[in-house]
Amino acid sequence: MWPDLITKAKEGGLDVIQTYVFWNLHEPQQGQYNFSGRRDLVRFIKEIQAQGLYVTLRIGPYIESEWTYGGLPLWLHDIPGITFRTDNNQYKFHMQRFAAKIVNLMKSANLYASQGGPIILSQIENEYGNVEKAYHEQGTSYIRWAAQMAVGLNTGVPWVMCKQDDAPDPMINACNGMKCGTTFKGPNSPNKPSIWTENWTSFYQAFGEKPYLRSAEDIAYNVALFIAKKGSYVNYYMYHGGTNFDRTASAYIITAYYDEAPLDEYGLVRQPKWGHLKELHAAIKSCSDTLLNGTQSIITLGSQQQAYVFRRSSKECAAFLENSGGKESTVKFQNIPYVLPPRSISILPDCKKVTFNSGKVSTQNNARVRAMIPQLKFNTAERWKVYTEAIPNFDDTKLRANKLLDQISTVKDTSDYLWYTFRFNDKAPIVQSLLRVLSSGHGTLDSRSFVTECKVNLTNGMNVSLLSATVGMPASGAYLESKVAGLRSVKVQGRDFTNQAWGYQVGLQGEKLQIYTDIGSSKVQWGNFQSSVKPLTWYQTTFDAPAGKDPVVLNLGSMGKGLAWVNGQGIGRYWLSFHTENGDPSQTWYHIPRSLLKSTGNLLVLFEEETGNPLEITLDTVIYK
Repeated sequence: MWPDLITKAKEGGLDVIQTYVFWNLHEPQQGQYNFSGRRDLVRFIKEIQAQGLYVTLRIGPYIESEWTYGGLPLWLHDIPGITFRTDNNQYKFHMQRFAAKIVNLMKSANLYASQGGPIILSQIENEYGNVEKAYHEQGTSYIRWAAQMAVGLNTGVPWVMCKQDDAPDPMINACNGMKCGTTFKGPNSPNKPSIWTENWTSFYQAFGEKPYLRSAEDIAYNVALFIAKKGSYVNYYMYHGGTNFDRTASAYIITAYYDEAPLDEYGLVRQPKWGHLKELHAAIKSCSDTLLNGTQSIITLGSQQQAYVFRRSSKECAAFLENSGGKESTVKFQNIPYVLPPRSISILPDCKKVTFNSGKVSTQNNARVRAMIPQLKFNTAERWKVYTEAIPNFDDTKLRANKLLDQISTVKDTSDYLWYTFRFNDKAPIVQSLLRVLSSGHGTLDSRSFVTECKVNLTNGMNVSLLSATVGMPASGAYLESKVAGLRSVKVQGRDFTNQAWGYQVGLQGEKLQIYTDIGSSKVQWGNFQSSVKPLTWYQTTFDAPAGKDPVVLNLGSMGKGLAWVNGQGIGRYWLSFHTENGDPSQTWYHIPRSLLKSTGNLLVLFEEETGNPLEITLDTVIYK
């Protein structure tokens, strides 16, 4: 998908592709690197270069990005004495080692601008200002170290720290947000440019939440204002968000990422954002020499109206006329009247003629409606095979502990699931009593812990198994290494079973056998589909790829909660049973890139935690009309 996405970005008037580097993708096991396939960072940057664009490389290596564990590999968690993102020798050692690895990889391919390559900026750390106070003086010394370490890698291009007002020289402090033309305090040194590393075109979405809709007019207004105030770089976060395939989304984040961006989840142009911003970019570029080399002056045109004027000579002049008020206003600039819509900016590249107004979307950029067109129904029982996940028995477990283990430390992000099981050994039975389980790994984005209660009967020798499911690893906040998940206490009728002999099974049997692959699916006995559906059930079917080139999606609106795979590739978590306040799922359609598909015989496997009806699943294609 890379070439087409880059082409559409270039056609939209972009000059630079900004990307994170994902430490846990590239070093999944300590010292074992992976830069193949989708992880081929050099190939990605060379593709950008081939199309004549520049690159900003956000090495991090902590990136947040609503990505599992903020991009940090889980093996870091197990290093004795480590504390992430502070003046801690163990963390600094591995951070420097990985940053140097990436920089040397770029240098070896001559990819920095200092070598004639496309990389014009690099970023170290990520929004550290959000957590710095939690680390006290060690946070301050860490940031000084990080800056010195990065500069010492000698890339020959500038470094940036976003949301870091006190970024040490020569680090450029940068703004993130939706209104950096208003909120940014500006460069912390006169020899640094004013840059905006994240202009949020929408916002990330958690399960149970509705999408955040930000208008093209609002985005364009704030970009124009930032440029008018001597801003020299604006990055859209995201211009294309794409898909959090497999289990890469962080805690509670849906599988689609920034679908409301100018290029939607599937890489299709979303109007009016894409077209309106393209016209904005053209207007700014038409007077870029004047903006870069001219002298700025600010002229008051009214109580909420002003002109930002750039003059290079008596003949070269550019102006941005701003109306920050909520009503239309007519202003006079150089004795000529101009009508300014509410909260808008007009760009006059020659100080005379308006070539763009942020509040006026041209008809050619009118919004089109995205439609999902059903191409295939999976509506017969004969199409489906089923396999019920086995519930583990305490006696068969190999991992034991006389306490409830933390799920993150135990599972290490190899699965969303951890089985907790114990043997009830008491000749006195427990009858119709309340089982009360406290968990720290579920609930909503804002409420991380919850209690589940149910009536149970327990007799001597009975096996009790509890399945704990996380919905992604945490990705933000201070002291990430101390975050926990899973069960915290288990009580029945006043009796506490928390600190007794527990057995554990990491992940599901179906995951261990990889029954979502062609080879693995033959390792279990699949049965015929029955009308009565059970929780913890695997579903398998095959399908042919739809004709044409339109993006392909899976409509899972009839399912509950679980995971989906196509030809062995995880296409993401789904959670249709958790609704927004409007009563709708946060995400119904799940992207299957055409590059994952064969023309015939594609293997689709679902693991359903709750209950759902696979007979109502459809395979759709996506168009705008």
